[in-house]
Amino acid sequence: MGVVMVGVHSFEIERDSLNQKLGDGFPAGSLVLIEGGSGSGKSITCQRICFGLLANNVSVAYVSTQLTTRGFIAQMQSLDYPIGQYLLDGELLFLPVLPLLDEMKPRSNFIQRLMAAKMIFKYDVVIIDTISSLVSHSTDIKKTLDLVNFFKKMSSLEKTIILAIDSGMLGYEVANIFGAPSDIYLMIETKVEKGDIRRYIVINKFAGSEARVTQSIGFRIEYWCPTLQVDFQRLRILYYDMKNEAYYRE
Repeated sequence: MGVVMVGVHSFEIERDSLNQKLGDGFPAGSLVLIEGGSGSGKSITCQRICFGLLANNVSVAYVSTQLTTRGFIAQMQSLDYPIGQYLLDGELLFLPVLPLLDEMKPRSNFIQRLMAAKMIFKYDVVIIDTISSLVSHSTDIKKTLDLVNFFKKMSSLEKTIILAIDSGMLGYEVANIFGAPSDIYLMIETKVEKGDIRRYIVINKFAGSEARVTQSIGFRIEYWCPTLQVDFQRLRILYYDMKNEAYYRE
């Protein structure tokens, strides 16, 4: 595993300022919620944070409900986030759970299976993209509470848990079970201006940061060609401030 960073898990990379805008990283042991509607940019935000953590010697277990291993590697490569070596070195564990999403298979035991997966929680940070896909068919509130309590227990052991949630998949009561105890709560919102989709991250909660946190961070996903050849076309994420900065304290 990577070097355990007591204090703050930085996800700084040279090409953008996201880490700086988000308090220079997430305090170790945080429960982080990233919420947004379908297509808002939750996954690409998780992928950016994942790569940044790895680049700063923080080990990551990434659970995906949307991508196969091959698809994840290809997506990261398209963003110029090379992760092959991290996978080979064991610094990154990628777990696709697409087979679990087959409508013919029950998902009610996912919560128990997740809590029993000890190998996942050997990593410094666990990212689940998206948790809503895996609990949306479980109507047992108690099981969901048990899962959140389990995440908080892992947080007390300095494990940082990052959960992506689709706003449209969970009812208010279930969504609040995740939102209320979170240490960091990021909401990704979108709006259309002059035919363009504008995406921005609104910080609803950010506990434990000693650095400044930008209240609202705009970001744009665009295609670019570093060599001016279409075959080498890549995605690029650009971040910018939308509001003044502020301190967030408990």
